[in-house]
Amino acid sequence: MTEQPGFWNDPKKAEVVIKSIQVKKYWTDAYDKVISSAEDLKVIFDFFEEGEATEQELDSNYINTLKLVEDIEFKNMLSDKEDKLGAILHINPGAGGTESQDWAQMLMRMYIRWGERNKYKIKEIDFQEGDVAGIKSVSLEFVGDYAYGYLKCENGVHRLVRLSPFDAANKRHTSFASVYAYPMIDDSIEITINPSEISWDTFRASGPGGQNVNKVETAVRLKHEPTGIIVECQETRSQQQNRDKALRMLKSQLYEIEMRKKREAIAEIEGSKMKIEWGSQIRSYVMHPYKLVKDVRTKYETGNVQAVMDGDLNDFIKAFLMEFGQKKGKK
Repeated sequence: MTEQPGFWNDPKKAEVVIKSIQVKKYWTDAYDKVISSAEDLKVIFDFFEEGEATEQELDSNYINTLKLVEDIEFKNMLSDKEDKLGAILHINPGAGGTESQDWAQMLMRMYIRWGERNKYKIKEIDFQEGDVAGIKSVSLEFVGDYAYGYLKCENGVHRLVRLSPFDAANKRHTSFASVYAYPMIDDSIEITINPSEISWDTFRASGPGGQNVNKVETAVRLKHEPTGIIVECQETRSQQQNRDKALRMLKSQLYEIEMRKKREAIAEIEGSKMKIEWGSQIRSYVMHPYKLVKDVRTKYETGNVQAVMDGDLNDFIKAFLMEFGQKKGKK
């Protein structure tokens, strides 16, 4: 297709084809690497039996081959159409005022660190600062392949148990915050919205910025009447650019809602006992009296709380995807 005359006459359509090729190329390249590594392992094993290779060399090749196989199996759990897209992540504190708002900001830092570790570009779409500490809400965009496939595992309520730094008596407190991720759709997915069903407000952006910020109403608030969805965007100093981004975010949420309806319908038909719902508690972070982070869905846990708060989430994500993906595969 790319070698046909006039392929680039329609750049948007051409980009869709190129992205499709890149996705397919990932699988063919990964398969080639597995085959090549497995063949090398056979050769090393033959050398080992003849005394021409060490056990350490054999073990090293075996571990490398096993990792390549596990990586491709893990990536196969991200086979839904929307998994390869970027993501928008919303974090909102639960009831509890300053405690929960501080916990929400801790989660924000955790996901930013996770994104940096995994080479994603992170944009702050909307940020509402807390009254005393922490945040009232934040929306982060993760730009890069498979961001949604990974972050969808984080949907739900996150629970923190710690000695409160805001309590003079230094008592133990439990705080909650909700995390909601949805895919940032691209031009390959078409969503039609009736303009009459949308209302717009403008307001001054919050936080630090140039001369324009805080003086001109560049931030926008969009409300979609049929669903009640409200989207706020203050990413840039251009009101029009923020409007375009807010509209794209709305389309992405509408797309995610339709996906959720389909998943719920399938789960109901098949009698699945494992529900993946935004409103369910998914993980506990205990910092006192002992240290433990435990995912209540997969039972995966670790005592290294600091590493998790520094963005080391991939083992939790992998445990969830492998369990959920295997169940989906069996069906």
